Amino acid sequence: MRVLASSLNYTEVLIRRHLYPQTMRLRPPFVMGYDVVGKIDQLGNGVRDFQIGDRVADMTVVGSNADYRTLRADDVARVPVGVDAAEAATLILSWTTAYQLLHRAARVQRGQRVLVNGAAGAVGQALLVLGRLAGLELWGTARGKHTALVRELGATPIDYQREDFTRVVPGGFDVIVDGIGEDGYRRSYAALKRGGLLCAIGFSASVQAQRRMLPIVMEIARLYLWRLLPGGKRACFYSVNVMRARHPTWFKEDLERLLGLLATGAIRPRVADRISFDEVPEAHCRLEAGGLEGKLVLCPGISTRAVTSVLPDNDAGVEDSRSSLEGG
Repeated sequence: MRVLASSLNYTEVLIRRHLYPQTMRLRPPFVMGYDVVGKIDQLGNGVRDFQIGDRVADMTVVGSNADYRTLRADDVARVPVGVDAAEAATLILSWTTAYQLLHRAARVQRGQRVLVNGAAGAVGQALLVLGRLAGLELWGTARGKHTALVRELGATPIDYQREDFTRVVPGGFDVIVDGIGEDGYRRSYAALKRGGLLCAIGFSASVQAQRRMLPIVMEIARLYLWRLLPGGKRACFYSVNVMRARHPTWFKEDLERLLGLLATGAIRPRVADRISFDEVPEAHCRLEAGGLEGKLVLCPGISTRAVTSVLPDNDAGVEDSRSSLEGG
């Protein structure tokens, strides 16, 4: 297939630093590119359900920052006619992660109280939009400058620099999604109600602090030991790749459902910038620095242009790299 769009994700910072379990053994040179939307250029023998010219999408982990990409026909989702390729690419990792967190992992019910830690990040924004569609009561932590965005997306903002989210809701939250992992997820666990669920999805605070992998793995393992504590609270670490391996049909179903919502205008993901190949290194610097309110998307078909954007200061990095291990 000819690549039309491939979004850049905070997860790729982890891949470059060899902190991502699925790619830890990879060493340069290899091609980055976690997701892809493209147009079929050739068909393999026995492929019957697609035609040349059809647009499809897939989560590839690596290899999609390219002009062309070979995919397995069984893995790809159909992209509706008329959907913008760059917007479609933003859904593959971040929005599918958010959808599965709510509806596959937490199995949320209308009216439940849900907190999103890192609500201004890519997965955080998707969680707020999809949570509002699901009829949830939503809160989201973010830096003060992003509270307006959190409110616009339908949640009550919590300025994590000024407010203690563990005291916001008397009795605690039904579900907390945490892609930051500050304090080893202890504060998030403390903010749950009796019988509540903590879904950890990343550890961006540890990445920003340049911590090694072993201490991070120990913190994740401790989540499962907390199930033995009194109070009935639950905790788990969600991985979109593990979920896809266990339930391969779910990923395609969920992504195609999201693409359908995009086609009808029910959701509208934010694209911060569409970039060319020559702009990818600078885009990774922007991604790692944080402060973006939308996705950077590589579109191989566009020509190189002068880059006029100003990089955010590194103080913004921890917060808006407050994105997930698999979804930023």
